[in-house]
Amino acid sequence: MKTTTFWLLGLLLLAGRPRPAAAQAPAAAPTSTGSLTGTVLDSVSRQPVAYATVVLLPPTGDKPITGVAADDKGHFAMTKLAAGTFRLRASYVGYGTRTRTVTVGAGPTAVGSLLMPAAAQALGEAVIIGQKPVVEVKPDRLVYNADQDVSNAGGTAQDVLRKAPLLAVDGDGNVKMRGSANFKVLVNNKPSPTLARNLAEALKSIPAEQIKSVEIITTPSAKYDGEGTAGIINIVLKKGVDQGVNGRVGLASGNRNTNFNSALNFKKGKIGFTSSASAGAWYNPGQSSRERIGFAGAVPDTLRQSSTNHNLGGWYYGTVGLDYDPAEHHSISLAGSVSGYGGNSTQDLLNRYTNVNPAANQLFTRATKNLFSGLNVEGTGTYTRTFATARKEWSVLGQYALNNGTFGYDFDQYNNSLTALEQSQASYREHSRGRTPGHEVTLQTDFTQPFGDKRTLEMGLKAIFRRTGSVASVDTLFPALSQEFSPSRRRITDFNYAQDVQAAYATYSFSVGKKLSTSLGTRLERTAITARFGPGSAEVALPTYLSLLPNGSARYAFSDATSLRFAYSRRITRPFIDYLNPFIDRSDAKNVNFGNPVLSPELTDSYELAYSTTLKTTTLNAALSVRHTGNAIESIRYLTTNPNPPVPLPGSVVPDPSVTAQTYANVAANTFYQFNVYFSAKPTPKWDLSAGPDVQYIVRNSPALGIERRGFMAGINVNTSYKLDKGFTVQGFAFASTPTPSIQGTDPANLYYQLGVKKTLLKDKADLTLNFASPFNSYWPYRSTTTTQFFTEHSEYRSYQRGFRVNFSYRFGQGGPSKQRKAIQNDDTKGGGSKQGG
Repeated sequence: MKTTTFWLLGLLLLAGRPRPAAAQAPAAAPTSTGSLTGTVLDSVSRQPVAYATVVLLPPTGDKPITGVAADDKGHFAMTKLAAGTFRLRASYVGYGTRTRTVTVGAGPTAVGSLLMPAAAQALGEAVIIGQKPVVEVKPDRLVYNADQDVSNAGGTAQDVLRKAPLLAVDGDGNVKMRGSANFKVLVNNKPSPTLARNLAEALKSIPAEQIKSVEIITTPSAKYDGEGTAGIINIVLKKGVDQGVNGRVGLASGNRNTNFNSALNFKKGKIGFTSSASAGAWYNPGQSSRERIGFAGAVPDTLRQSSTNHNLGGWYYGTVGLDYDPAEHHSISLAGSVSGYGGNSTQDLLNRYTNVNPAANQLFTRATKNLFSGLNVEGTGTYTRTFATARKEWSVLGQYALNNGTFGYDFDQYNNSLTALEQSQASYREHSRGRTPGHEVTLQTDFTQPFGDKRTLEMGLKAIFRRTGSVASVDTLFPALSQEFSPSRRRITDFNYAQDVQAAYATYSFSVGKKLSTSLGTRLERTAITARFGPGSAEVALPTYLSLLPNGSARYAFSDATSLRFAYSRRITRPFIDYLNPFIDRSDAKNVNFGNPVLSPELTDSYELAYSTTLKTTTLNAALSVRHTGNAIESIRYLTTNPNPPVPLPGSVVPDPSVTAQTYANVAANTFYQFNVYFSAKPTPKWDLSAGPDVQYIVRNSPALGIERRGFMAGINVNTSYKLDKGFTVQGFAFASTPTPSIQGTDPANLYYQLGVKKTLLKDKADLTLNFASPFNSYWPYRSTTTTQFFTEHSEYRSYQRGFRVNFSYRFGQGGPSKQRKAIQNDDTKGGGSKQGG
């Protein structure tokens, strides 16, 4: 902590010291002393169009006099210009061009903002500034504009992520990016502890109306934390207005979820205020079945299980933000949020186990109620200092996050019964309660220094201090022996975990000529960990490690509309509490689950070659990529009687040939060879269409398990909308994927589709939307297999996805986006998505 504080203070002092003036270049001729500066912005969102091409043209003709590439904030500068009248033109892939007449004088001239429309709005010679396309292709990311998709109305972030390119969401809400669960999710470029702990549940607590867009970043630069080997998902929330007061209220209801959402924002003078509040409830039924054939004994044994499931719960979510600009080049931002969720899942499980020895046969029904909740409070403060020099910027950020969660289960077991009986007839009962307390402190500073028009140096320091753990107890009752529950002392969990991460990064960006732009960077991260594994036990210092994470990219622009980009990055994966928690979950008597507190981090090398082009109203992005992860963290299962288990069995688990254990281990090296295409088009002025096929060849090799798995996975998503007359819009979405090879079997295929229609009312201030999810099939069967030396298992989960939802929303006041602010980005731990590596 002292070392990190010293680093931060040192950089602050350096940034604040007066500096001697830079050496001046020899004076140019009087006719070449003019300069132009400005910013390229999206015409709808007013957000920067990074790396846009800006050229200076003569009054007539299209031969450029000079040209530059804007930086990642859309800023550009041209120097040594002759005085006179010219045309300034901005262009970029996925946008229509914007041309403006400018007059260059003897000194500097600020041209302000060049507003660029999306290519889908460029029709013939006329440029129409209107709605953005549903999907945009940018140099380092794909952007799904959720606010342009009418079928999202009344839904949650889970519904939104289903439709974003390169993402897949299964029936349990588990998310995968490019076929991998190893990614990080940010909200407004900063971490959400709720998402880090339990992504599937937490996504239900963010209303779709609050989401502006979803950014999929496949090769993050060094300024991002090193975590997330498949990439980063950034959920961008709506932020309010440039001036005046505005807001919205909305209400949605259906057979799967109901929610209310609202927002109130205003800006006056130097002060801006944003706020939102929402709450909702969900209900999802399902059915499960499992058949396992064991080979541990001389004669195979068989386990058959079937169950019905009912999942229900509620959530709330609120945010507040305050922006203050006390003087030119100075801005202060304060933001806070509170979110929570809670619910339960009930299950009646019928268990049949048969063995060659009749005395070992088991038949019972277990009625289980799983409980969960989460509370997360965050506060962030930011100070940003800009300078008269374009693109020069310094910022300091601090964040505190409180993340508390609870979990538990109650079950009653009825031996030799095909159904659940009265509680008084239970053969065995068990209660368990636990909590995962945690908090996190983050300090960060970033500095950007331009060198001329084509070179930029970015550098920064960051420190994260995490404290988390798990405290749990188990009470048991054998009605034949006692009428009172008694604590099981051998099964108490008291696990504390402290993780400190310090990081420094630097990125140097430069252009070679007018067509090639390059970025080289590296990030150095130090991780120190201590843990306590039981009540009253001493802290154990786990190995401290340094991680050097280089990355780089090069983009060649063949023209304003076509480019080729190559990128390389090395990233790290640190396991989070879900993977480390040693608590043993026995809610399924034949399949116990527990974490592994001694997991090591992963390192992944990623290579990507991407081609982007725009032809009239069609944008295409095609990418080839390779990701290799050594020492990969995998979810594995094994019999508790395995003589050489890949992970030692906890002492409180008694070996039983009918029981499997599931945990996590560094047991594999994984390589993903991937080809994906994404395109968006506007076949007619009223019709938008986007689609994205994705093909992967996956190699998983585990000498520790004696397994090598190879195979293909393919997926596609399609999104289309059509504007009818009288304010009606219809929209459709579909996603499908084939089974995926896992380290011990196959993961399920996926199918999800949705239809929606929206009617705009009250002079475009209100919308009434009706959505249907999977209307032609009542459920989708998620089937998976597990194959090991000692057993083979087939399982199926039927997710009842058929649903309908009616949504009404009303907007009031003035509209428009607010100023973009710096944000903390703690994207450095593995946890979230489904609990499988890759």
